[in-house]
Amino acid sequence: MGGVTGGGLPVLEEAIRAGMTALGASLLEGLLAADSGHRGPRIECGSGHLAEFVSYRTKDIDTVLGTVQVQRAYYHCRKCRAGVVPRDAELGVCGSSISGGLASMIATAGAAVPFAQAAGLIKDLAGIALGTKRVERAAEAVGAAATASLKADTEAVLAGRVVPLPPPAPPPEILYLAVDGTGVPMTLAETEGRAGKGPDGRARTREAKLGCLFTQTGLDDEGRPVRDEDSTSYFATLEPVEKFSDLVAAEAKRRGYEHIRQFVFLGDGAHWIWNMATARLPEATQIVDLFHAREHLHELANLLAFIITEDPNDWYQARRTELDSGDIDAITNAAMIYPLVGSKAKERTKALAYFQRNAHRMQYARFRRLGMFVGSGTVEAGCKAVIGQRLKLSGMRWSDPGATSIITLRCQHASTHRNQTTAA
Repeated sequence: MGGVTGGGLPVLEEAIRAGMTALGASLLEGLLAADSGHRGPRIECGSGHLAEFVSYRTKDIDTVLGTVQVQRAYYHCRKCRAGVVPRDAELGVCGSSISGGLASMIATAGAAVPFAQAAGLIKDLAGIALGTKRVERAAEAVGAAATASLKADTEAVLAGRVVPLPPPAPPPEILYLAVDGTGVPMTLAETEGRAGKGPDGRARTREAKLGCLFTQTGLDDEGRPVRDEDSTSYFATLEPVEKFSDLVAAEAKRRGYEHIRQFVFLGDGAHWIWNMATARLPEATQIVDLFHAREHLHELANLLAFIITEDPNDWYQARRTELDSGDIDAITNAAMIYPLVGSKAKERTKALAYFQRNAHRMQYARFRRLGMFVGSGTVEAGCKAVIGQRLKLSGMRWSDPGATSIITLRCQHASTHRNQTTAA
């Protein structure tokens, strides 16, 4: 046999793929034609009336194999003045011309990259040409359905209608829940009336609150905690903290916190985080992220640098050692020896209040002796990778439904742990 010519192997691959796809579409079309959806002369319309058979009507459906044509029985309800197509409901294409398989493919691409790029990926990798707007609508529709499902599951778990299965035996040693927030750029309509940090005092973003759960079973050879493989799950919302609090409580239940020896809540010093943690999950050991605490300590050192008699960096390093050991009283005493008045005194009081308020959450030496993580890097990385890398690109402005849909999809795709539940 001669060598591959006329464009080489890629051309042959593409030609064979196109032929196989066309064959698959033809087979699918034949299978769908076996059931026209005719269910008798009259059927229930869904609103308590009877809809009458009118005729068979054709519909083009885009699938992962290309476009197929389906003939379906069409019924009409005179009282509702609306059409009813049973076959569309059975195929999952009511109000849509995209199959479930293709919609899932679109959602995966649309959650990963901007919609125009997603359309290009689908064309290059699957040979299916779709417009950018159609990709956007389809991806957001899948995300909206996932969001609605998450909301319903959360309500069911909190109401006790669904009981999460306990972790497999033996259970992990520690379950961590880390929480953080990050701004998502929104359209003007979505931020109207909201105060912000811009020069005109108007908000340009809405806060996406992100939660991350993972487990830990052991330590490495140097005694440092190790996150369990495939144990991470994410959830997020743009809704107020009260709604996010429901998600937090439900996700903790889903992950079986009641069956795990140690439950740890990680976060920065934001009031809303600790108020929520105390109200909804009082059993958890609360830990302020060490690196946030060090940042606050650095700010305190800068505030006092003008009056510190020794080298300011030496002063900071000494206080950092105290912080790492959890000695908040020592930090307070070292900062208070300097005579400050007016605004400087107020700034010092405010800076120290952060440490005093969170002293019980900053017992880092004890937490480390217990083999615990003391940093919330997992959720901070999630803010950047799960939310930021898709929703905070240059020029992006989101609607609430659009952002929520894509955030939900990205949380699902980033999660390596899958929850299991059973009806109560």
